[in-house]
Amino acid sequence: MRKLTLAAALMMAATTFAQETKQTPWFSNIKLSGYGLVEYQYSGQQGNKSNTFDLRLVRVSLDGRLKGDFYWKAQMQINGNTTNNGTSPRLVDLFAEWQKYPFLRVKAGQFKLPFTFENPMHPIDQGFMSYSQNVSCLSGFSDRSGQQSSNGRDIGIQLQGDFLNVGKGRPLFHYQAGVFNGQGINRKDVDQQKTVAGGVWVMPVEGMRIGVFGLEGSYARKWSYTDEAGQKHSMTKSLPQHRYAVSAEYVTKSDWTFRSEYIHSTGEGFKTSDNEKNADLTLNGYGSKADGLYALAIAPIKKKKAHVKARYNMYRRNGEWDKSKTMYEIGADYKFSKNIGVTAEYVFVNDRTLNKHNYNMADCLLYTSPSPRD
Repeated sequence: MRKLTLAAALMMAATTFAQETKQTPWFSNIKLSGYGLVEYQYSGQQGNKSNTFDLRLVRVSLDGRLKGDFYWKAQMQINGNTTNNGTSPRLVDLFAEWQKYPFLRVKAGQFKLPFTFENPMHPIDQGFMSYSQNVSCLSGFSDRSGQQSSNGRDIGIQLQGDFLNVGKGRPLFHYQAGVFNGQGINRKDVDQQKTVAGGVWVMPVEGMRIGVFGLEGSYARKWSYTDEAGQKHSMTKSLPQHRYAVSAEYVTKSDWTFRSEYIHSTGEGFKTSDNEKNADLTLNGYGSKADGLYALAIAPIKKKKAHVKARYNMYRRNGEWDKSKTMYEIGADYKFSKNIGVTAEYVFVNDRTLNKHNYNMADCLLYTSPSPRD
């Protein structure tokens, strides 16, 4: 009798274990996806006119779940214009996030910085031909510090979560904060001084977010050279970076979008970008302050299908109006299908850093897009 009872117990344990194993496989929901952006752009800037087609970028990603509670992703990027957009091909995302609890999610690896609303957005979802100037220059794209073009990403660890669910899956409060190398993508820390970035926002009504963000850290560069006597030397220079952003967004059920963000930065920058050969320790001479503001509206012609849009897009590289660059943008977009669409824009540019301040730009972008967005 004891043997029968023991055998029955072992069978039940084995069945339970098998069911649990079946319910939580090691890997699940694995998806291979990708998208591409093909662009035509005209610029009438005096002394730098252009009229060109460009394969802006192609991305291929693999993502899925690990043991149910973890989401992971790896993404590669190929640039059409490697002169301006950094090394290609290159790894842009490689991370895993523990997502067991909505109030505490932990992400580690290489991913988007938690700074501003616009930075984490998909290039198509942000709505215009490019990210706003202040986000691009002060959030790790074509960064003012001289950091390599990193698509708004860095290597580190981040905590984020939602609190106070007020119904229909809408949390009232969200937080996110992370510690990063401060060197951009695919780079080790140089000065061993980490960058801390994060933000909080509230969602008082459905579709509305009001938030503040901060970034405190440094960008460092190591420069090696050989003197006239043939001796090799190495120097490291670290530039502190102090930044904050104030953000607001409202997306209505009828498909209207309104968004605006102001970013302020204190901290010097190197003259050359880390993308360039022979990048040295010379400063850019712009001073320690910079700021920028954008405000946009996107109106539906046909919900989720076609839109018209406008954006005020201003950046001051020294925090003063005598060096401001302001772009007045209008455009439209149309989705042919779920994953294929086109967007077109006209831009009037007032750039006070140039002898001839005013010029025109036009841009047309054809995109293929997968359903996952990150």
